[in-house]
Amino acid sequence: MNYREALAWLYSLQRFGIKLGLENIRRLIDELHVDLAGAPVIHVAGTNGKGSVCAMIDSICRAQKYRTGLFTSPHLITFRERIRVSGEMISEDAVAAALTKIRDLVANWEPHPTFFEITTALALQHFAAARIDIAILETGMGGRLDATNAVQSHVAVITPIDFDHQKWLGDTLEQIANEKAGIIKLKVPVVSAPQLPQAEQVILARASKCKAPIHVVSERYGQTPIALHGAHQKQNAAIAIAALRAAKIDIKDSAIARGLLTVEWPARFQRWDKQVITDGAHNPAAARILAETWRENFGDQRVTLILAILSDKDLRGICTALAPIADFVLLPKIRSERAADPEALAQIFSTITPSVPCSITASVAAAFELARVRPHPILLTGSLHFAGEALAYLQGKPAAFEECAQ
Repeated sequence: MNYREALAWLYSLQRFGIKLGLENIRRLIDELHVDLAGAPVIHVAGTNGKGSVCAMIDSICRAQKYRTGLFTSPHLITFRERIRVSGEMISEDAVAAALTKIRDLVANWEPHPTFFEITTALALQHFAAARIDIAILETGMGGRLDATNAVQSHVAVITPIDFDHQKWLGDTLEQIANEKAGIIKLKVPVVSAPQLPQAEQVILARASKCKAPIHVVSERYGQTPIALHGAHQKQNAAIAIAALRAAKIDIKDSAIARGLLTVEWPARFQRWDKQVITDGAHNPAAARILAETWRENFGDQRVTLILAILSDKDLRGICTALAPIADFVLLPKIRSERAADPEALAQIFSTITPSVPCSITASVAAAFELARVRPHPILLTGSLHFAGEALAYLQGKPAAFEECAQ
């Protein structure tokens, strides 16, 4: 298979849905003979901030000249973003060759591996071949039964836990925290953000049961500038540094400073230009942090909000968090089949803030045309999938969903 054919096959596996469990990924790792040769593994779970923490750890380690393997999800524009070695995305040829091999290997497996299981195996195989020094793995969903949990870690990192993915992880914070805390392994150090009481109890109990030393990072990093905006990123930086210390990875203060100053993590309060900011906030907790970050940077200035949310999210919760900073709301129809109906979002806004006008547009491009003529800054948010589509539009590139089109 070439790259497009390989991605088309991989995306076709989404018909199998999400199946949490470790049997298939363990079998894949075994049959692909994946061996990280003792490279320390930093495993990161949580509801919000885990991608930023992973990006910071990776950037700091690269500043110290370590060869890193970074696995994150979802991607914004190209699938290759998910798998990086020392900052370089996996090549199209490497994706095609590895997926061809995996396709032939799993053709008769029952149950068939899922999209995420195969993507995880692809990442681990790529890291092993690249002989990385350090692996940084972000969970896809949850933790206990997430495919990334099949790897033995050297430190378990848990960022703030809140409500998201309740269909798979449970309807209470205790249930969600139990899934996230499942990445804690016997006697492996744990680094955690401060948590809501219900989540904290679960994490502490799991750490105690596993005899795992735990460090709750209550401080915020403030010694040197951070490229990512928002007070919450100072806490993410402190968590990233604590994780490296817990994993006993030798990092100099100068590398920390360089890594944090140069870290890149798109769609996290990303300033595209003087007028446009993109952010992937996709649950109420993240939307509240986004509103706080907006006020930190713009005070009481209102925003032209371009919003698209996936239908399985807490629509009202996200809209309620963002409404106070909005002067005008544009609701584009986006190309994801999972997108919430803009009419439904308009109805929600009409009940939350009737005085703030809303307008439904046929596309992201149409929304930008209307927003650009207004005097206010533009904030595009609601979903990482939407942020990816918008960034692709701004860059004049094909969006992620077009990448594997024949």
